[in-house]
Amino acid sequence: MEILVAERIRELMKEQGLNQVQLASKIGVKQNTVSAWLLKKKEPCIHSLWAIADYFQISVDYLIGRSEI
Repeated sequence: MEILVAERIRELMKEQGLNQVQLASKIGVKQNTVSAWLLKKKEPCIHSLWAIADYFQISVDYLIGRSEI
């Protein structure tokens, strides 16, 4: 199973018109962390996944590609 975190984060950011700096500020991480996620250099830890999911009001399962909503 391919983990889709980077693609899903990029899609959600685009839908809401957010850049990396804005998303980082909203979820309490540094911009270079968001950049590393989007470049697939790192995967978000569980705490970051929760923060992303809470911010976008989606499930962690959606973020990692286990569900479509």
